[in-house]
Amino acid sequence: MKTTNDYDSQDFVQTLQELETSLKTGLSEDEAARRLQTYGYNAIQEKTESAYKRFLKRFWGPIPWMIEAAALMSAIVQKWEDFTIITILLFVNAIIDFFQEYRAMNAISALKQRLENKILTRRDGQFKQVLFKELVPGDIIKLKIGDVVPADVQLIDGDFISVDQSTLTGESLPVAKKAGEIAYSNTVVKQGEMLAVVVNTANHTNFYNVVALVANAQMHEVSHFQKMVIKVGNFLIGITVLMIIIILVSAFLNHENMLEVVRFALVLTVAAIPVALPAVLSVTLAVGAMNLARKQAIVSRLVAIEELAGVDVFCLDKTGTLTQNKMSVVQPITYKEIPEESLFLTAALASKRENNDAIEVPIFDYLSAEFTQVDLAQFEQVNFIPFDPVRKRTEAMVRTGDGYQKVSKGAAQILLEMCGLGDADQAKINQTIDELAMKGYRTLAVAKTAIHAEMETLKQDEGWQFLGLIPLYDPPRDDSEEVLQSMRAHGVHPKMVTGDNLAIARETGAILGFPKQSIRAKQLTGATEDTLRNLLTTLTEAIYHRLTPLADKQASEAFAEQVMADLQQEFDTSQLDKELLHTHESSILEMIERVDIFAEVIPEDKYKIVDTLQKANHIVGMTGDGVNDAPALKKADCGIAVPNATDAARAAADIILTAPGIGVINDAIMQARVTFERMKSYTIYRIAETIRVIIFMTLAIVVFQFYPITALMIIMLALLNDIPILTIAYDNTKVRTQPVRWDMKEVLVLSFWMGMAGVLSSFMLFWITMTQMHLTLEFIQTLFFLKLVVAGHGTIFNTRLDDWFYKQPRPSKQLFWASFASAVFGTVLAVYGFDLMAPIGWEWALAVWAYAAVWFVFNDFVKMFVIRYYRKYYGEEVL
Repeated sequence: MKTTNDYDSQDFVQTLQELETSLKTGLSEDEAARRLQTYGYNAIQEKTESAYKRFLKRFWGPIPWMIEAAALMSAIVQKWEDFTIITILLFVNAIIDFFQEYRAMNAISALKQRLENKILTRRDGQFKQVLFKELVPGDIIKLKIGDVVPADVQLIDGDFISVDQSTLTGESLPVAKKAGEIAYSNTVVKQGEMLAVVVNTANHTNFYNVVALVANAQMHEVSHFQKMVIKVGNFLIGITVLMIIIILVSAFLNHENMLEVVRFALVLTVAAIPVALPAVLSVTLAVGAMNLARKQAIVSRLVAIEELAGVDVFCLDKTGTLTQNKMSVVQPITYKEIPEESLFLTAALASKRENNDAIEVPIFDYLSAEFTQVDLAQFEQVNFIPFDPVRKRTEAMVRTGDGYQKVSKGAAQILLEMCGLGDADQAKINQTIDELAMKGYRTLAVAKTAIHAEMETLKQDEGWQFLGLIPLYDPPRDDSEEVLQSMRAHGVHPKMVTGDNLAIARETGAILGFPKQSIRAKQLTGATEDTLRNLLTTLTEAIYHRLTPLADKQASEAFAEQVMADLQQEFDTSQLDKELLHTHESSILEMIERVDIFAEVIPEDKYKIVDTLQKANHIVGMTGDGVNDAPALKKADCGIAVPNATDAARAAADIILTAPGIGVINDAIMQARVTFERMKSYTIYRIAETIRVIIFMTLAIVVFQFYPITALMIIMLALLNDIPILTIAYDNTKVRTQPVRWDMKEVLVLSFWMGMAGVLSSFMLFWITMTQMHLTLEFIQTLFFLKLVVAGHGTIFNTRLDDWFYKQPRPSKQLFWASFASAVFGTVLAVYGFDLMAPIGWEWALAVWAYAAVWFVFNDFVKMFVIRYYRKYYGEEVL
């Protein structure tokens, strides 16, 4: 089988013959199906671990090693009951973690299937949308601006395309390609439009050969929030290691059995560190993604759900996002009595019907509705140059019955300049365009050349004739204004970013309730370093000229030179430039923060707006649909591709909308804030629990040489605490009215004091049972096991809200019943013992529940006091 580069050196006619396909008809559906059986799907199979290996990984790593070491130590000292229980619990923990990851991976797999791309493919002579994976060698496809090249192809028809090959070669600039050349899989079309034949698919593409197969790593991407939680995990491990060292030193000084102490220390470490952290993250994120998928928003980068929680500025594209993206023709305006039929015929000939472009569809609809006698089949497009953001127009060479002519449609200012109209006519047309813009109409200009018998003479004489204007109106979506109001109510500042002219942008903005602050994007252009250096030169020349009138000219010149030398020494020029530039950048930032509508933007402007806001510590969301929106979508903290976005925009986006409107963006923001609250409550709970258990255990061992619970009890405690906390992914939480960010100082302060309150409650119970009631040590150990289980589950309900525990929203059924069932299970163990511990009976069990309930209320008072004190003097009233 030929490699892709082999085709690069041969004529494309030979390629078509070898692949037994036709430019005009493409493959038949039957032949395509046969080749699909032969070549397989056009999809590179990701290297994924088998379920068997993924399950075994649960027994490899620092946390499993500690549990396994504890089991081994139990076997060495012949504590066979402990060994059996620890081994069982090790497998139970592994199974639970594996099951939760399995669910998360299935969720992501289901979402990815909904993101499959399609490409225009000629089958049986007709263009149709075909899935990337169903392409086979010999398929004829159309590549246009914004498309991701779906396979290795040879270009066969069209003027040129410009391709971004950075994913393969690292080239920063797009590469121009013409007929006969190769375009590689996974590159992006930046300009132009051409037909191409598929030469290689899947594992035979250069993308497969050049780029190593890497399994999808969405589950392993780390967001700001995850980094914070991981830091918390490291902090807890640090505290635990310190406490364990203290226990070991104390045991050594007291001449205890070090083998038994080491076994206990290992088990205690297992109970203290966040064993459930990976599972909690996976489940919480997967649940958030599935909730958004139900609302027609597909998450391609899972951690973007969390990033959205902090978004405080949202840049919204106008067309297709705030508006319906359903253009309709308003009353056309012809130039100097040009027939309206000629205006629309020319506009249609400068378009491609099969592209289904939002601007071109209403032209074809209007032509077929108003001028039924027009037959487009009698005209042939010899070549076609599609619209791009630089040219701002389409152009086609058309063969008619009388010869050849060129036709074009696009931005009025471009076509007016091409046609060379007089000043008076241009002024009148521009006034008409402004009047239409004030009504919110987008104006399309149309022009053509005279008909020439020969194509060559046409190329020499391109005198363009202006035909008129086609006003188009894209009405705002019914829900846009309401959604924008909701965004503002929740602390998000929406900004409209559009390529339309300022008048149209203002009119649409007024309808949608945007404030009137609006600018053209070119007003964001900053001063260059050359400009600032010229300013410095002017300043120095002014100083010199002020000195030259002195009587002694030679002395004045020498003095001036000395002044300039001193200035150079005192102020480093480059530093001065930087300071001046910084001052200018500050003013640009202030302008961007103040302005609500940006008009006449180009892709570089979108990127600059996002970048500038991010440098000022804003978290920025961005919507887009075109290939040139991709850089800004990638740069934004959360990029969202709207429905019907190009493949390039979808590839760069974090979230892809599949339903019209922006209401789902608000849903995504709310879902992100809910996810944040769940992660925050888990973090506070995990720190408080570790402090509560590890510090109490250490103090009891060091001060009283007494082990409050056994190693086996610690393992069971860890398991009983970790199972219900997984259900926090389904908990009901507050939805903040402002963007939320981590305040780790508040989290640590709150967790510390809640943990210390738990230490105090345990020591008080210890003092009562040991010194006042003189209960047996085995009985006290069971009592403390039950106390730690019940109180630990209470901590979950203390930390889930930053308000009184009885306030709304109530805990979810999943969290409540999982916690309650786990606590009841621990109670039954303590009541009956089951040869695992000394039984305490129901009377003592109920007493422990009552004791824990009193301290639960006390802990809530501690929580509220710390929160109010901290936010009053150190933080914000509301996160």
